[in-house]
Amino acid sequence: MNLYKIFARPILFRHQAETAHSLTFKGLKILQKIPFALSIMRSMYARHDKRLEREVFGIKFPSPVGLAAGLDKDAELYDVLYSMGFAFVEIGTITPKAQPGNPAPRLFRLISDKAIINRMGFNNSGVEAAVERLRRRKTPVVIGGNIGKNKVTPNEEAVSDYLKCFDALYPYVDYFAVNVSSPNTPNLRALQEKEPLKALLASLMKRNGEKPSPKPILLKIAPDLTCEQLDDIIEIVDEVGVSGVIATNTTIGRDLLFNTPASRVEEIGAGGLSGQPLTEKSTEIIRYLHTRSGGSFPIIGVGGIMTADDAIEKIKAGASLVQLYTGFVYEGPTLIKSIEKAIIEEGL
Repeated sequence: MNLYKIFARPILFRHQAETAHSLTFKGLKILQKIPFALSIMRSMYARHDKRLEREVFGIKFPSPVGLAAGLDKDAELYDVLYSMGFAFVEIGTITPKAQPGNPAPRLFRLISDKAIINRMGFNNSGVEAAVERLRRRKTPVVIGGNIGKNKVTPNEEAVSDYLKCFDALYPYVDYFAVNVSSPNTPNLRALQEKEPLKALLASLMKRNGEKPSPKPILLKIAPDLTCEQLDDIIEIVDEVGVSGVIATNTTIGRDLLFNTPASRVEEIGAGGLSGQPLTEKSTEIIRYLHTRSGGSFPIIGVGGIMTADDAIEKIKAGASLVQLYTGFVYEGPTLIKSIEKAIIEEGL
């Protein structure tokens, strides 16, 4: 029985999407403060099974199912999210300085398509605030630090922003995700072009090599890249030596929305689309990267994982780990257990 879908979701979905998000966060923050609440939740939702364990880019994961960046932007809820069953939580996107993001409304549900459109714009309280919260980690959750640049920072100075976040978060996260693929920061996706991307990743790898124990660095890419651009990504990963790729971020396309009226889509306007419309597109990119690279680097599969079957398809396409976001919003924490059950049954 999915208690979330029966009781919580109907209440939350009566509210505007960002309001529901805020209400959920307030409730979970209260829950974190209740003695033994996290251990009780962990006993309810987490599946402890050696067959789920993975070692990927040198990190041991108790399960291959994690939470994508964008939900716990400010590293506020990673402990309670771990107690819900996530093996790893990717915080962020974090920028050096706090910024409010884009004006509201900026988060929209498209229920008939099981999708979300967001144009949040890297709203976060800045890297130092995130560090303060990460210092209070109570659980063994694996944490990824998703890093980006401030909106006001020109692309010519973007490397500096990424390095500031990298240095500040380095002692407190287990891996890094370099976000150059969000559609909601002006000109950010230009950093995915071959030469700027190579320069950015090379700078981060150089700084990483100067640390006492280098951390895995992954590149998060958009689902809107051409085959030629994906080939460039494979070449850059090989040449620069980053640990892997996260595929994919949200799409700027609207051609996969079949149930939402065009007038509603037009009314919402710009933003990244996530959820069920992205399922196949993301899986195709995972398969392309895995096949063309000969499986030479790990891939974290994300994008439209709404069911256990969606996750299984991504793993079969070449993903070593998977991440949820929109599927978690629509299905709740039981989706994690159903994916893990399917992985065990499939022997993956």
